[in-house]
Amino acid sequence: MPANTAMTAGQGAGKRALWSWALYDWANSAFFTIILTFVFARYFSQSVVQDDVAGTEAWGNIVGISGLFIAILAPILGAIADQSGRLKPWLISFTLLCALASCMLWFVTPDADQFWFAAFWVGIGVLGAEFAFIFYNAMLPELASPDRIGRWSGWGWGLGYVGGVLSLIVALFVFIEGDVSWMGLDTERAEHVRATFVLVGVWYLVFSLPIFFLTPDRKATGLTLGQATRAGFGQIRESIAHVRRYRHILRFLIARMLYTDGLATIFTFGGVYAAGTFGMDQTAVLQFAIALNVTAGLGALCFSWVDDAIGGRNTVLLSLIGLGVSAAGILLATSVTGFWVFGMVLGIFVGPLQSASRSYLARAAPVHLQTQMFGLFAFSGKATAFAGPLLVGWVTAATGSQRWGMATILLFLLVGFVLMLSVPTIKSGAESEALVSGNNA
Repeated sequence: MPANTAMTAGQGAGKRALWSWALYDWANSAFFTIILTFVFARYFSQSVVQDDVAGTEAWGNIVGISGLFIAILAPILGAIADQSGRLKPWLISFTLLCALASCMLWFVTPDADQFWFAAFWVGIGVLGAEFAFIFYNAMLPELASPDRIGRWSGWGWGLGYVGGVLSLIVALFVFIEGDVSWMGLDTERAEHVRATFVLVGVWYLVFSLPIFFLTPDRKATGLTLGQATRAGFGQIRESIAHVRRYRHILRFLIARMLYTDGLATIFTFGGVYAAGTFGMDQTAVLQFAIALNVTAGLGALCFSWVDDAIGGRNTVLLSLIGLGVSAAGILLATSVTGFWVFGMVLGIFVGPLQSASRSYLARAAPVHLQTQMFGLFAFSGKATAFAGPLLVGWVTAATGSQRWGMATILLFLLVGFVLMLSVPTIKSGAESEALVSGNNA
């Protein structure tokens, strides 16, 4: 174990450093909102593949393969970073990689022969964004004091939702639907759409500058990259050999894997369900998605104090109850109004679930394994990401009903909830260390 890797673990940093940290969520969210969800994903299917069904299948394969790389490499990169000490060089490198990949998508013209070029740079962008988030998350327990980790995690996640919505509004109303003649963009070649990909790269880089320059980092251990890599693999082997010490974290990560599958499936199929069951057109679905992101951001902000008061574990349980009830309401709704009402309620609990999951691990992870644990956190979000969509598809095909297919999401939320009941409440690093010592006894 490297000596003195922590910056000032548990003591907290100044507000300027913390707000600079939280703003990174705002920066990062533009990639997920514009590239992965609303703009490039649709552009890829309709203008590059030029077939919605084949495009959707290809897009799923690209994101799925990227997720596989993330699941395998995330814990390894985290362990290496734990041994090398500093986190910001990793954060900066992967941020620049994602920003570059986003800008390179400008060159994806609406032609079928652009398929592999587009697939490559999207995959690189996903890896950059997801890997950067590992090191970003791992900074939290050393920047915020234990009694304020929940609110800073919530504020960061809330800023992420706000940034995602605002970046999408700029993309839609300045570029896609705005008058771009003054920019000299050729709409026949979709340059007004392609310009939004450059917007993502610039947005990501500009709003990342505060964390690059104003947020402190751990001290370097003095190990070379080769030495840190060898030590990192040794750290992973030691963690596996003594996995009983961390069984409470293992149960949490398995629970998160399941309820995250349910949550991801809601977002994956939400638009399809809205269109198929309630006949909502593309504009209506987009309006609903924006509203959902707004309520999720408000939920993350408002529940941040709740997290510090009752702990991340209990906030996750409360959020899962809210999600389960509102998801059931959506499935039982027979009108568009009912769908909107329960959808907005669901959104309120989406943000706190994600934020409290991060804050729980920030408190529970041993200091010398923090980045490796957040690598496993990334792994738990990707390892079984295929399960929810597959189950929805199978049940929908077997029953001929979208409602029954979407109802399988409740199963993921329920099993995740039950597993979380066995996870102990942890509010400080001292409680975590005591629990690890007790597990080793």
